[in-house]
Amino acid sequence: MKQAFSKTLVFGAVALAATLSVGVAVAAPKVGAPAPDFSVVDTAGETWSLGGLAGKTIILEWTNHDCPYVVKHYASGNMQAVQKEATDAGYVWLSVISSASGKQGHVSPAKADDLTDDRGAAPTAVLLDTSGAMGRAYDAKTTPHMYIIDPAGTLVYMGGIDDKPTTDQADIAAASNYVRLAMADLAAGNPIATPVTRPYGCSVKY
Repeated sequence: MKQAFSKTLVFGAVALAATLSVGVAVAAPKVGAPAPDFSVVDTAGETWSLGGLAGKTIILEWTNHDCPYVVKHYASGNMQAVQKEATDAGYVWLSVISSASGKQGHVSPAKADDLTDDRGAAPTAVLLDTSGAMGRAYDAKTTPHMYIIDPAGTLVYMGGIDDKPTTDQADIAAASNYVRLAMADLAAGNPIATPVTRPYGCSVKY
């Protein structure tokens, strides 16, 4: 009887631990809640963290230069235009590469800088999240996947860049660009009208 009771206690403890660990693993960021912290180096070896950007409005862009959905927005100049609008307005724009070593989209710091230069991109910095820790903390699923964090560190937008989930550049002109719309709402001092949308693109290559 004692042995059976002991086994029951052990099983219960293991089950509880498993439940707690699953809860941690699937915890996802929520709009209106504090954005997950991060500490990731950029292509110059500088470390960027959420705490270090207190008081700044931040846009996070998950990217993979080999993904055709990313190519759509860069080959057309669309992503660069939004980056420039954001940084001109005082935003910190961080492009995040969470592709693991050996996976599609993984690049060296030098290659990442070359891509920025060749495409005329205008992020504040490119973060190399090779471990995938930052991507998983934000539950980044696709490239692109976009997030906006307000100066108080609250996540105020997450989702797609627009409402045209295709690889066709011709669709950009008629698209509702959710990032631009969110920036306009913030500039007007209004709540973001559409704070959560469905992201589209290639899966992040963790």
